Amino acid sequence: MDKTNYRQTEYNKPFIIQRADPYVYRHSDGTYWFTASVPEYDRIVLRKSNTVDGLAQAEEVTIWRKHENGITSVHIWAPEIHYVDNKWFIYFAGGDIEDIWAIRPYVLMCEGDDPLKDPWKEMGMLKRKDAFSFQDFSLDMTVFENMGQWYCVWAEKVSVGKKISNLYIARMDSPTSLATEQVLLTSPDYDWERVDFWVNEGPAVVHHDGKIYLTYSASATGECYCMGMLSIEETEDLLNPRAWKKERYPVLKTDAERGIYGPGHNSFVKSEDGKEDIMIYHARPYDEIIGDPLYDPNRHAYRMRIKWNEQGRPVFDYCNNY
Repeated sequence: MDKTNYRQTEYNKPFIIQRADPYVYRHSDGTYWFTASVPEYDRIVLRKSNTVDGLAQAEEVTIWRKHENGITSVHIWAPEIHYVDNKWFIYFAGGDIEDIWAIRPYVLMCEGDDPLKDPWKEMGMLKRKDAFSFQDFSLDMTVFENMGQWYCVWAEKVSVGKKISNLYIARMDSPTSLATEQVLLTSPDYDWERVDFWVNEGPAVVHHDGKIYLTYSASATGECYCMGMLSIEETEDLLNPRAWKKERYPVLKTDAERGIYGPGHNSFVKSEDGKEDIMIYHARPYDEIIGDPLYDPNRHAYRMRIKWNEQGRPVFDYCNNY
């Protein structure tokens, strides 16, 4: 199958080709920053633009490359760029060439004004508060602020019987360290979270009208990959898992009619006028994958406008197009 010739409509045009796990951050000066996993899993790239549209054609700069051996020498995954305490930080996952699935969360820091030109410093693995976080396959870390506090959510595999990937949350005391022990936020409870692998991963946060909505991805990375959602009032205790509401069914899944397969691992960003929420996510334009889906390069970044219904809940609809 020629994987470059696929049906395109106004609803399913890729935004940025071959960039999975896309993350877009809008800085206080209105500048947009884009990063994502590259198919080679060997480096971290950045793009900059004054508009969301402009990211598609913006020059891409490699700001860091994997090590030749040891930690962060293979499987460089899902970078996110954030600006905290007047510094730039990139959170990403990486493995060890001697143990390629020893995936752990790491941090880069840039103290300069220009993340494309100024140097990045390796800060090592995120510092934990307990003795059990990041002991196994840990990835897809995101951070967010609420009520003056910073929080971290990530995916980590555990094994009590079958090995599964859960989402955990902790409060942070600095951009490079956690202040609390991990709290189990969600496990793959439902059938649509357990296709091929039992997975919750790829968390992303959007605030709206006093509530926090946290989307995440579930199941294996092929056609079955889909998005679920949790929600909570901003005034609740975010470290109380019972305060979060989990949706029974996925909020976004494969739409073969529109040629979008395995949507997931998204981020949210505001439009230029600040009035709209835009979701950036990845998907494939086909379902005929040869070999391991993880190494198929054609997960592209797509865009979707998020509409809000009368109840103030997000509506994920492929027809909310550009």
